[in-house]
Amino acid sequence: MLILEMGAVALYGLCLVFMLGFSLAQWRLTRLARRAAQAPPEPAPAPPAQWPRVTVQLPVYNELAVVARIIDAAAALDYPADRLHIQVLDDSTDESVALAAHRVAYHQDRGLRIDHVRRATRQGYKAGALAHGLTETDGEFVAIFDADFVPTPDFLRRTLPYFDAPEVGVVQTCWGHLNESESLLTRLQAFGLNAHFLVEQVGRAAGGHFLNFNGTGGVWRRTCIEDAGNWQADTLTEDLDLSYRAQLRGWRFVYRPDIVAPAELPAHLAALKSQQYRWNKGAAETARKHLGQVWRSAGLPLSTRVHATFHLLNSTVFAVILLMALLSVPLVWVRAHRPEFRPVFHLAAGFVLTFVPLTYYYYTTWRLAGGRRATGRWFGPQFLLFLAVSMGLALHNARAVAEGFWGRATPFVRTPKQGSAAAGPLAARAARSRGAWPWAESLLLLYFLAGMGAGLYYRDYGLLPFHLLLVVGHATLIWYAWRTGAAATAAPVLMGGEAVVAS
Repeated sequence: MLILEMGAVALYGLCLVFMLGFSLAQWRLTRLARRAAQAPPEPAPAPPAQWPRVTVQLPVYNELAVVARIIDAAAALDYPADRLHIQVLDDSTDESVALAAHRVAYHQDRGLRIDHVRRATRQGYKAGALAHGLTETDGEFVAIFDADFVPTPDFLRRTLPYFDAPEVGVVQTCWGHLNESESLLTRLQAFGLNAHFLVEQVGRAAGGHFLNFNGTGGVWRRTCIEDAGNWQADTLTEDLDLSYRAQLRGWRFVYRPDIVAPAELPAHLAALKSQQYRWNKGAAETARKHLGQVWRSAGLPLSTRVHATFHLLNSTVFAVILLMALLSVPLVWVRAHRPEFRPVFHLAAGFVLTFVPLTYYYYTTWRLAGGRRATGRWFGPQFLLFLAVSMGLALHNARAVAEGFWGRATPFVRTPKQGSAAAGPLAARAARSRGAWPWAESLLLLYFLAGMGAGLYYRDYGLLPFHLLLVVGHATLIWYAWRTGAAATAAPVLMGGEAVVAS
């Protein structure tokens, strides 16, 4: 029994050490981002004497609610018509195929070079569609937009001048949020994504560290894609994979937080979980694929290797949080019955201060987002609720991380989209999925309630805040699952008679 108790304490301590390293890395990126925000803005490069040939790729799959919107937005881009080629890379199997064909024909009749590209198979999912599209175009640069994006007309004219140096392979822009104010769920997602786009990406760019193309809302130099080995489908995050392959070959990425690409956030819990699963599993797969090469590559500064490591292991945080949460309940008993471990727990309490850098990181995000996003009036409640919901997602995301490191192959599952509010109630209902009741999360809720009860019983309040966040997070997700299930029961919708598996 004593060996098990010592093992639990040691494992919990290792988790805290990992969180300390991750927190310090985020603190460093925050300092770099704040310094960049305070610096005078650099003037944009002059536009090229002749605008280059650009291909705009729109990978879509069963996007009935939004496919017309993204096609029309791409067609509205302000760019010389003789230098622009739009590809609708459509692997759809539902009625959205006819809608996409109709919008493509409409713009073709008005003189736009736009093609409706269909494949015989969906081999490689999104990565396969992007690679296939490259074989049918002559663009020197490739802009990519997912179906839930609505690029502004000046997007290409604002991004392309940043390819003024031949080593620049990518210009990535900041995501905006079309439906941020729709619900608590969308506001919390915006809060988390803003941290990535306003602090992480800015800090990595300012520090000269590796950053990533975010899969959409950016432009690639075609020769960079080809030099790095083209799009590959052996991970669920083909964007992160190609980003690392390109930067390991010496290509430089430019990040522009001042250029915003508006997009739609998942409005329902099932859609959010689908997206989170893909992102977290894909990140683990990419870490498995490239982490060793990062440390073997000659010429990379140590700081870049360290930041790249925590970047690739970002999704692993969910697995660490889940492990800490599961261990925390028996540790209440250990703290009460093993006084000889008290010095160890006092030392561990110091590591709890590792969450101070994370608070600084998210507070900086909230300040930088103020005035241009509806982030909420008060930082504290939103930050705590964001932490709670993130902890509630730990089981779901940790499973994705484990599958990614284990190498278990799964399909690329798209995020269901509902379109804008103007799309009407049908689109909103179609975006909901009647998921199974979250039994595992419900059991964890009871488990952490028991942990709170044990802490109160033993008058040991050290882990009470942690358990309270876990309870609130799991209860919030269970409530959203119940509400979504009730809405789906009240208004059942057939989704093309098939599972939503995406490109």
